[in-house]
Amino acid sequence: MSKNNCERPGMGERFKRWINDFGWARIIIALFLLFLYLIAGFFKVSRIATLNDMIARFAMNGILVLSMVPMIQSGTGLNFGVPIGIVGGLLAEAITMEYYLTGAAGFFTACLLGVFFGGIFGWFYSLLLNRVKGDEMMIATYVGFSFIYFFQMMWVGLPFHNPASVQGYKGSGLRVTISLAKYWKHILDDFLHISIPMGLDYFGNEESIEIPVGTILFTLFFCLLVWIFFRSKTGTAMTAVGSNPDYAKAAGININRMRTYSVVMSSALAAIGIIVYAQSFGYAQYYTAPNGFTFPTVAAILLGGASITKANMLNVLLGAFLFQGVISLTPSVINSAIQLDISEVIRMIVTNGLIVYALTRKRGKK
Repeated sequence: MSKNNCERPGMGERFKRWINDFGWARIIIALFLLFLYLIAGFFKVSRIATLNDMIARFAMNGILVLSMVPMIQSGTGLNFGVPIGIVGGLLAEAITMEYYLTGAAGFFTACLLGVFFGGIFGWFYSLLLNRVKGDEMMIATYVGFSFIYFFQMMWVGLPFHNPASVQGYKGSGLRVTISLAKYWKHILDDFLHISIPMGLDYFGNEESIEIPVGTILFTLFFCLLVWIFFRSKTGTAMTAVGSNPDYAKAAGININRMRTYSVVMSSALAAIGIIVYAQSFGYAQYYTAPNGFTFPTVAAILLGGASITKANMLNVLLGAFLFQGVISLTPSVINSAIQLDISEVIRMIVTNGLIVYALTRKRGKK
């Protein structure tokens, strides 16, 4: 027997390696989702309806999860300051509504403005993060939530006058929730939308699988752009900074500049992400609404297989689908099974558990 054959790992060893590479967190969540999906019929929960919810949530949250990648790759860490970019997107939404921009023109104008405001906010944010190397995630958490509350004052004070956007009793200050029905609601969801009839549900109602192709294609397009960027000279340098800053510095790479690029890029993507989310949801949400995106977005990228130093497009897509699957299936199935709403408890366990799991380990280390 040759030496190579002697050293070849057996089936059991290869299986263990696959388990370690794929990660127990993803395996447990995937099996949990499969279990919920299989037992849904026993409690008269429509599998088609829950599948539609999973697909819709995946599409509308995909770019928000993608916004995590640049900062992770540059070694700046998990972006707990994602509300900074989200606020930039919300400001862009408010401006398009103020000038009554509707349809595709309104949506893409909001995206361009979101990139502008998200990039500006991200640049100032990067100046701070470059001064606190090693403590970025802790500082980002404080800065992100502080930025939300700072802009609560701005939403009241900025000179918006559109009657559909401002508070009716005083004629100024944005409403908490503003409908996008007259602007660009479902502008992506309705583009190339596919509806596949699936017969009747348990109550005799017709149901079908609904696929928001336009939103999914938009998300995949940005994933492609980010993938291409990280194969460019600048993207490679950014990855080198995250992987080995000492080597990157010795190679003549400006570390602070690469980190700044990554923070600006993450913030701009987050701004686009919240605009995509809003067109699917149908409403723009202000004031404390960005609070609800930070930890779920971080948890989703981690569930997809990212670590605090490495992330890729597969991590984004897989994580967004699995995490949103938990959000979709848990309330419908478990609440019907035990007649008790514990969906929020499970969501918090999954969200915070994944973050703790990621922060206590690094890829490639026991």
